[in-house]
Amino acid sequence: MKWKNAIQDYILFLQIERSLSKNSIESYTRDINKLICYLEENEIVVSPIKIEEQQVQQFIYTISKTLNPRSQARLISGLRSFFDYLIFEDYRKTNPTDLLESPKIGRKLPDTISTEEIDLIIAQIDLSKPQGERNRALLEVLYSCGLRVSELLSLQLSDLFFEEGFIRVIGKGDKQRFVPINRHTQKIIRTYISLIRNHENPQKGFEDTIFLNRRGKQLTRNMVFMIIKELALKANIKKKVSPHTFRHSFATHLLENGADLRAIQQMLGHESITTTEIYVHVDKTFLKSVMEKFHPRK
Repeated sequence: MKWKNAIQDYILFLQIERSLSKNSIESYTRDINKLICYLEENEIVVSPIKIEEQQVQQFIYTISKTLNPRSQARLISGLRSFFDYLIFEDYRKTNPTDLLESPKIGRKLPDTISTEEIDLIIAQIDLSKPQGERNRALLEVLYSCGLRVSELLSLQLSDLFFEEGFIRVIGKGDKQRFVPINRHTQKIIRTYISLIRNHENPQKGFEDTIFLNRRGKQLTRNMVFMIIKELALKANIKKKVSPHTFRHSFATHLLENGADLRAIQQMLGHESITTTEIYVHVDKTFLKSVMEKFHPRK
């Protein structure tokens, strides 16, 4: 079996069996391609079925000189998953990454920003321009509903259930969930749709997509990152602000105001409550206030 064929089969497995997103699949295949490049550069001719533990270890040792611990751990995890797939399909008997130890890393969470900082960022949007109304709606939905950027960009007009107070979100693995949306954000979306979106000419295949670029196609992830980065710069906010910062702030602000962790889990679309517990960091001041408010021995 050649590497190219193995990767093609693996991609189909990730798409069909694991229902991973395009971005996740690209991340997994990028790890394998790094290994292939290493083998080619060192003139090592070996198939994915015959590659041995020592060869993979040497690759990790070499590339680790240019990667931080988090990237190393991600690379080892990606390769391990690929070779597990080959074992699953009976191409191999052993996984050459089994004895590799991933570097220990702490969980790095994005900064949160306050409601005042969020308002300040949104205030930098120039509403005199057509994309201004779109950008305001983008950021309001990000913060009000706690969406991943991929979920935000794939939102359709048919996903809006304002009468019921919800939007339908297609999350990881094409799993569907309904997230509450407040009246303030509903009003901003309605304004954007009536003033801007209804007068645009979407290209074929994007007729139902809510957020379009100037060419009538779905916005890209990079475009959303750039929009937020520029607005944060104008607002003179020194923290690193990304779409995920809005999602993280959404969850943190809910928790700090007394929301149930299980409810936050459902809104975020986390399969495990453990993910939500780690994701939503809580400072010691808040923990102390919760204890003082709710424990019977005050």
